[in-house]
Amino acid sequence: MKILFLVYHGFSEHSGISKKIHYQVKGLKENGYDVRLCYYDFSPEGHRCRFVDGKVIQDYGTGKLAALSQRLSYGCIYDYCIHEGIEFVYARCFQNANPWLIRFFKKLRKAGIHAVTEIPTYPYDAEFKTFYWKMRMELKVDQLFRRSLYQQMDAMVTFSDAHKIFGQRTINISNGVDFDSIPLHSYTPIPNQGGVGGESLHLIGVAEVHPWHAFDRVLTGLGEYRGSRDVYFHVVGGVHPNYMENVFKPIIEKYHLQDKVIFHGTMFGHQLDEVFNQCQFAIGSLGRHRSGITVIKTLKNREYATRGIPFIYSEQDSDFDQQPYVLKAPADESPVDIQQIIDFMEHFSMKPEEIRKTVEHLTWKIQMRQVVDAIVG
Repeated sequence: MKILFLVYHGFSEHSGISKKIHYQVKGLKENGYDVRLCYYDFSPEGHRCRFVDGKVIQDYGTGKLAALSQRLSYGCIYDYCIHEGIEFVYARCFQNANPWLIRFFKKLRKAGIHAVTEIPTYPYDAEFKTFYWKMRMELKVDQLFRRSLYQQMDAMVTFSDAHKIFGQRTINISNGVDFDSIPLHSYTPIPNQGGVGGESLHLIGVAEVHPWHAFDRVLTGLGEYRGSRDVYFHVVGGVHPNYMENVFKPIIEKYHLQDKVIFHGTMFGHQLDEVFNQCQFAIGSLGRHRSGITVIKTLKNREYATRGIPFIYSEQDSDFDQQPYVLKAPADESPVDIQQIIDFMEHFSMKPEEIRKTVEHLTWKIQMRQVVDAIVG
């Protein structure tokens, strides 16, 4: 089967989203499918272009007209699908529903080409509350046309438990993992950081930080912790300057946490592995309730489990809610109970390889095969 994996943006080597997409494509290929990756990006000359596997299928040029054209013109993708005999289009939602995209998928349907759209986060409207006005206006357009758009699909792919999204039936899967890209956790204590209460505890949270990660709950928990053990929080990933100034900085200054919170910035590869190996416990999302989300199967939980490090989160995730290496935080604004984490770790004995074994069924190969099987059998 020939599959076109359709993305409405480009890629970054630092982006977890970019890595996820490439792992999904790899998972489809591991099932024996002929998969092409279609995306929008800039050429080396600065032209706005539509690509398939690195080859330009349409050059929109430069300037404002080119920027507008790429949002309205999908004929090149349709022509490619027809010419190459594409049988299945797997699209990733970009909150960009509009009449031109509806027309494109309607043509695919008439041509007998199956199509699904993946909704990475559902519901997603509340996430836009803190975004710039331009993105909020784009969401308004999406809200006008998304039900009509998704009626052109065979189904919606979701990591939630929703049975219908915008009037369309769903295929419920989990975010997957790529075992080849994630090494096992190998804890290596940081020298000279044992406190009076014993060995120091190092927590790690990896994310491009947004309000729904609620790392502020960890900072406040550190501030209110009164035990004798030294506890540190390593934040790996980008933090917007406004969020740093208005959310993190006041908490750090209030509780004098300057030496307890370490901001590493964006890291990947060996550097990221080194920081992971200095830490004993990981922080997942602690504020999905801020976006109105109760149930979600986040990629981060699966990556932590694949590494083999215990972690905490607050949403409902049926793959992990009952696992012995997980702590559940309440889905509210209360500070994280640092003493609870310390007590948990004092009695924790699972090895990284034992944790990793529990997610062997969550490989992208298995998850992506479920999507194709649900549509074509």
